[in-house]
This record gives sequence, C-alpha cells and structure tokens, in this order.
Amino acid sequence: MIPLIFLASLFALPADTFGAPTAPVSGQTISLLRRNQSPRDVTEWGALARSQRDNLIVKYSGSQTTQKRSSGYNLIVDQLYDSSYYGSLAIGTPAVSFDVILDTGSSDLWVAGSSCGTSCGSSPTFNPSSSSTFQNLSTPFNIQYGSGYADGYDAQDIVQMAGFSVSSQGFAVVDVVSQDLLTSPVSGLLGLAWESIANSGQMPLWQTLASSNAWDSALFGVQLTRYTNDSTAQQLEPGGVLNMGYTNSSLYTGSIDYIDIPGTPSYWYIPLTSMTVQGSSISIDSGTTAAIDTGTTNIAGPASSIQAIYAQIPDSQPATGEWAGYYSFPCSTTVNVELSFGGATWSISPADFSFTQSSSTECIGAFFEASTGTGSPSWIIGDAFLKNVYSVFRYNPPSVGFANLSSIAIAENGAGGTVPSATVGTVSASVTNTSDAPRRHALSASLSALFLAFSAVLLL
Repeated sequence: MIPLIFLASLFALPADTFGAPTAPVSGQTISLLRRNQSPRDVTEWGALARSQRDNLIVKYSGSQTTQKRSSGYNLIVDQLYDSSYYGSLAIGTPAVSFDVILDTGSSDLWVAGSSCGTSCGSSPTFNPSSSSTFQNLSTPFNIQYGSGYADGYDAQDIVQMAGFSVSSQGFAVVDVVSQDLLTSPVSGLLGLAWESIANSGQMPLWQTLASSNAWDSALFGVQLTRYTNDSTAQQLEPGGVLNMGYTNSSLYTGSIDYIDIPGTPSYWYIPLTSMTVQGSSISIDSGTTAAIDTGTTNIAGPASSIQAIYAQIPDSQPATGEWAGYYSFPCSTTVNVELSFGGATWSISPADFSFTQSSSTECIGAFFEASTGTGSPSWIIGDAFLKNVYSVFRYNPPSVGFANLSSIAIAENGAGGTVPSATVGTVSASVTNTSDAPRRHALSASLSALFLAFSAVLLL
C-alpha cells in the first residue's frame, strides 16, 4: 500500500518556504512530515520491496454549509528514507491530534481505536468515548492491503486539518490491524483520492472541503523532500508540505501543466504517453493510464514495459526472492528517465531511480513489475517521481498538474531540520459534511461505549 520516498533549521526559513500563501491569509498551517528509516540490511529491504509490490497489486485490482476561508497548509514528515510521508490532523471534541499517512492512491480516513490492543503497537489511539461529538454508524469497515488488513467500523466526528474543521466527517475506527501495518507515531491513513473508491462509501476529507467552497481554490498541492541519498538522514526528517486550497508559487517555477482525468474520477489517473530511458524510447500502448500515488514509494508498471526499461541499462538483471518483480543494476551506472503525460516532459533524478543498494556494487531499481487488474491504471507513479515535481490535485475539472521545483524547494532535500509533531491548531473555517453516509443507526458516544463493552463481553 505504502511504498518507498528541508535547511539547517525548519524555522530559520521564510514563511513561504513552508507553503504559506504569499498574500496574508487567516488560518492554520500544518506540515507534512516524513519518517526516515534506521539502517536496514538487504533482507529487510527485500521484505519491504515485496510488501510494496503486494500492497499495490491489492490496492489497484480493485451538499455542505460553509464558512468561507481561503487556504491552509500542513507540514509533512519523511519516514524511513522516503519510504512514506505523513501529516497530522485532529479528531473529536475535545480534539485529539494524530499522525496519518498521506495517500492519494486511496480514499478512506481511518485511525486506530482504543480497543485495538497489541496489534496497534505503541501507536496513539482514538478513544470514541472521550469525544462528545462522536457517532458510530454501526457499519463494518475493512480495507485489505497486500501486506495486511485493517478492520473496524464506520463513524463520524469533527475532523480538523490545516485550520479547517469539518463536522460529521466520515472515517473509520480500526480495532484490528495485521502485524506491522502501523508503526508509531503513525496512527492511521488519510485517503486523498475520490469518494467513488472509498471502502466506507464516505466522502473523503479533501473532497468535502473542495466541494463545499471552503477553499480559495478547489485543489491541493504537494511537495515532497528527498533523503534517500543522504547517509546522515535520521528516521524522521522534514518531508515537504501539503497546500490546501492554493498552490505555493515559491515552491515551483513556470506554469503548472494540468492533465485531465480521462473518465470518472476514482484514482488520480492520467494518460501516460511517453517514456525514455538513457535517451531511448520505451513503447507505451495507446490509452495507457497511470495513477499518481503519494502512498507508493516506487513506480510500478506492466512486466513487458519494465523489462524494456532495464534492457536499456547494461548488466541489469531480474532480482529474485524477496526482490521478485524488481531488477538490479550496477550502482556505478547513472540512469536517466523522462516521462510525459501528454504535455511537458519530466525527469526523474538518478538518485530516485535507485531504490536501495543490495551489495557493494549492485543497486535495486525503483521501477518494478506489477499487474494491477482489469479496469485499473496499468502504471502506478509514486514518490520516486513525485519528489522531482510540485504536484497539484484539482477538483474541477478533475485533473493532476505538475510544475518544476523552485530552488527553494530543491534546497530542502537532505537539509535536515526540526521535524513537526502532531498538534491541535486553531480553527479558522468550519464546514458541515451533509453527504450521504452508509449509516444504519448513529449511536451517541455513550451508547457506542456501551455497545463496544457489550461486544467485548460476547467475545470472552
């Protein structure tokens, strides 16, 4: 599900570096945080690679009242050498903050509940009985990843992020997760794709805000940092920024090249029209689409295309064991890849093409084989590409945009600094989610607690 991916001091930089609007704006800023991993041996990296591949295959084979407010931003954290990126939000009354993976490749918000027990490890958990505005919708929730699963139930409560507060926002409280699905301090996942693919059937947080006219512009922008090639990187590093309701012109140069989603919005998928590796063109079938996925570390594609990519790299070969589907290549080789989605051409840094080193001379490439199933995008473009551009996800018309990173954004790569922690900010704009929810009976917080206690007794 979740694959691999600023400045001496985060707070020593100008405000616009962190995604603040250039014009004065009331509101809260929240940074996206990314966690780096401690050194791993080749076996551990292989297990991570297999998990990413399996997660991806499972993942893809399958009106409101508002108070106007312009925009806000959330600082991101880079986790485990660009393996994943997370931000923070708050849930309930009183509000409690949580770190959540930011995933444009799925649509559900879920957090670990207080009844999760040992399977959630030391991750902070949400206690429904502590929130006076919590409602249990009494419908089961399940989401399956290649490496595991999360089970719980659908609910609604007040959710806050980047200065926005949404009442009756749908999410899931998870009380069972498979082993190692959560790693502290992360407590869950924020899906940033479209409602049509939400397992819960509930409208995603971003879509509630965009459709309610709460944002100055109905879009959000993402900038991700790079630490994969920094030998001094820590487990957690500053990861970039999520701009909600605006684009931050200090983080990119030139214009934003938008590409419309070619059908009904579900994933953030767009045409993939051309690719070159070491200057040689890779054949791309007409009608090929690619999902733009912040929750995937690397880049997945059809086996025939992946084979053609590595055919352009001398002495590369298919990897085996945990690495099945990946390829190794000489670390001494600088690999240059360019992609086009029907407009401009975008380059991937050689540092991002190299996923990790498997021996003193051999590296594992970031492009790997995966079959996503009929009806799903055949390519999944993850953080290995997204670290090289400023990305914009637009509500209307539904589209994805890219722009070249500015010198300010590029300077954040490997720069280190203070890593933000989850906090409860000041609310500057409120929205009430009035979309249909898959509720049967909404239970009050006190009745929910009684229901959970009764369920626990039955399980004894």
